[in-house]
Amino acid sequence: MTSKTLHNQSTSGGDIVKYALALLLAAAGLFAFYWFDGQWPGGVRVLAVVAGLVAGALVFMTTVKGAETREFLSESRFELRKVVWPTRQETTRTMWVVIAVVILMSLLLAGMDLVIQAVVKWLLGNG
Repeated sequence: MTSKTLHNQSTSGGDIVKYALALLLAAAGLFAFYWFDGQWPGGVRVLAVVAGLVAGALVFMTTVKGAETREFLSESRFELRKVVWPTRQETTRTMWVVIAVVILMSLLLAGMDLVIQAVVKWLLGNG
């Protein structure tokens, strides 16, 4: 959550047109990928999809929701700078603890499974 006040802005007609244009550009890239199958090399077709997605994203970023998205990403980047990342040694130690616990729990569950299986066989008279 942000400390800034969130004000609810209604969607304008221009934003709706931009949303439709962004979707249309992304769909056009996807359409080109399938339409030109066999005519264009695969790399060019993939570039058509990427170009459509990038163009659609650029159009989207000019809307109110796009501005909110840019602000959110900016705040997220700022918060990530505050994170104290573990050292390589801490990460390695934690990894070995996790591996040991997983092995221990799998052995415990396998043992419980064998006990339950033996009890069920005994109850059914098959053991």
